[in-house]
Amino acid sequence: MTRVSSAASQKYANISVSPMLLASFRVALLLSLGLLSAAAAPRTFAQQVEDSIYGPLPVFEFHSGFWVNLHHFLYHEARAREAARDSRGTSTKPAGPGLKPSPSSQPSLTPAEQRIWDQAIAYYVSSYAGKDLLVNIDLILLKDQLGDFEDCNELTGRKKPACDAGLPGNVGIILEAAAPIYRAHWWADHDRANRRWVVRVAPLVREQGVGLSERLADIYQSKWPKEKIRVEVCAFANSAGAYTTLDPLRVTIASTDPRNQGPEALEVLFHEASHDIARPVEAAITRECRQRDKPIPRDLWHALIFFTTGEVLRPIMQQAEQQNAPDDDVPPQRQTTTTVPPALREKLSQRGWEEYSRLLAIYWQPYLDGKVTFEDAIARLVSAV
Repeated sequence: MTRVSSAASQKYANISVSPMLLASFRVALLLSLGLLSAAAAPRTFAQQVEDSIYGPLPVFEFHSGFWVNLHHFLYHEARAREAARDSRGTSTKPAGPGLKPSPSSQPSLTPAEQRIWDQAIAYYVSSYAGKDLLVNIDLILLKDQLGDFEDCNELTGRKKPACDAGLPGNVGIILEAAAPIYRAHWWADHDRANRRWVVRVAPLVREQGVGLSERLADIYQSKWPKEKIRVEVCAFANSAGAYTTLDPLRVTIASTDPRNQGPEALEVLFHEASHDIARPVEAAITRECRQRDKPIPRDLWHALIFFTTGEVLRPIMQQAEQQNAPDDDVPPQRQTTTTVPPALREKLSQRGWEEYSRLLAIYWQPYLDGKVTFEDAIARLVSAV
């Protein structure tokens, strides 16, 4: 085993927010107006971002696709109706984030539109509402197919054979029927929210994307994908606000979720992408547990991804906060290796991972600091669980 050198741990010490980053955020509103006015152009949204004043964006490729957004919105509405029905009049937690439209923007559907829309939601209630977007293979394949056909105005190929998405069952017919209603009443607001979100995260991705991807790949002893990771930006995603599916690797993120705003958006993006590049960690934990004849700890690898992403991005978060803080504020100090920052500790605690949080600070943080090897860190972590 090769010991991690201190030089290696300092290789990415210059990952920081430049003084020009705050100014770039001030330009964001003007850029968002430019992107919105280009919505009718034949170029895709991803191409528009690539051609923005920020220059080519590394690591990620953002898409605000009509069909993927419609799919997730119907899924969200179906689950919300199911939750409301099951509650039998009692208050329930919403199924996901919600937009905050003004009273005048509340959609008013005609009876014909309402009938078609209700049929679409009823289909989603019976077919998909009880399934998990993250793990159900039918939903994963459907989401990927809808993303692949984002440039088509139809899905069944009745007018254009090349736009036959080959969707199973009647979902293509259902989506085509609901499409005009969604386009007329919701899509403009959803697409605007998506584009605004991308505009705000674009400066951070452009400035930090390469360094962060290399740092995380080194930590997980893996390689970052050569192709840019496709990110489906939707008004609604799942209850977590974002999720990742593999083979192909694609991230879906909710632009309206309060957990995905500001610098936190960058952390969510890299956390989701890490589900793919951190496979060596999951394999190492499994291998170590089998050697010790121990059960594999549930979600330990996931807690480790949360912990690692938060630690790697902490300097960026601190500097972003410092830029927006009064001049007499004291800069945030680096925590000790056995102390988890409050924000990260809260995220882990919300998932019931308090003990993992403590053990990761003790046994995984030294590896992040270049003091122990990957193998030693995993062995000690598994031994302590």
